[in-house]
Amino acid sequence: MKKVRFILLTALSLLLACFLAGCATNATTSDSHAIPTLFFHGYGGSYRAENHMAQAAVQAGVTQSVIRADVSPTGRVTLIGQFKRHDRHPIVEVNYLNSRNGNYHTDGQWAKNVVVKLQQRYQIKKFNMVGHSMGNMAIVYYLLANATNRKLPQLQKQVDIAGHFNGILGMDDAPNRMKLKPAGQPTKMNANYRELLGLRRIKTLKSLQVLNIYGDKNDGSHSDGRVSNASSKSLKYLLKDQVKSFQERRIVGPAAQHSRLHQNKQVDRLLIHFLWKK
Repeated sequence: MKKVRFILLTALSLLLACFLAGCATNATTSDSHAIPTLFFHGYGGSYRAENHMAQAAVQAGVTQSVIRADVSPTGRVTLIGQFKRHDRHPIVEVNYLNSRNGNYHTDGQWAKNVVVKLQQRYQIKKFNMVGHSMGNMAIVYYLLANATNRKLPQLQKQVDIAGHFNGILGMDDAPNRMKLKPAGQPTKMNANYRELLGLRRIKTLKSLQVLNIYGDKNDGSHSDGRVSNASSKSLKYLLKDQVKSFQERRIVGPAAQHSRLHQNKQVDRLLIHFLWKK
């Protein structure tokens, strides 16, 4: 009798161990297949500026996982929330606690820190990025420094909204002053843009798809009120010949104002279709 009981207990223990191992394997497999989309806010902003777009994605049935990645002024990343199991398209609202840092190299490094944290936590292999205003500089400086690093997950899709790649109105640009040559090259380049020309030499972006969205208030300034269309469109010269696809979309009217673009329903539809084919 004792022998039979021992055999039964042993068998049950083995079955339980196999079950737990299977669950762990399934969870790891599920997480590793997730392709998160990271949202980056603009200067002086926070993750709250990303909420409208993230919730639009939730309402479209893209995901049920919206977590936050707080980045401290020293670059330390804290993840708040967790991906739901079997959710292939989680969203990460990146939140720079020092949102007024104007060193784009640092912004790009902080973006890398978030990517590495997600890689460590969820073993991600691929991801997307969405930026608004200065958030775009975090993205392109991330690419400039890390696009050739094969140890990092691969960036699949990039959405740029209201990007000031070659200047900001009232600072180093003025309405209708900047011109683009036929190939998209600015006639005058600021120091940051000259540095970003390094993107044209990177040969590892052939699988990247890019959507560049810019706003035109249609008031004669050819700008979103903060960034000239020429500055936003200057991204094309940096990336078009390096990537798999490059699209541009112009949003027109009062709702195309710089700070309103991340709450624009037309922008929501564009990025949801581009990122997730919804």
